[in-house]
Amino acid sequence: MSNQITVQVNGESHTCSSQTPLPDLLQELGFNPRLVAVEYNGEILHRQFWIQTNVQQGDRLEVVTIVGGG
Repeated sequence: MSNQITVQVNGESHTCSSQTPLPDLLQELGFNPRLVAVEYNGEILHRQFWIQTNVQQGDRLEVVTIVGGG
């Protein structure tokens, strides 16, 4: 039995290990966790909850990069 799951990130399928913590997934995908906002299954997920959030099969994430400047 495989421990690999598929999640949707910004509309694309990605495979990762079951129970991967959200910050680890963001880093695996090349995002800087300090510079993104995350919508998790349709809800904005506040940063304080990221470490305790393990992605599950079929989860949908929208990751938005915060851009500074003017």
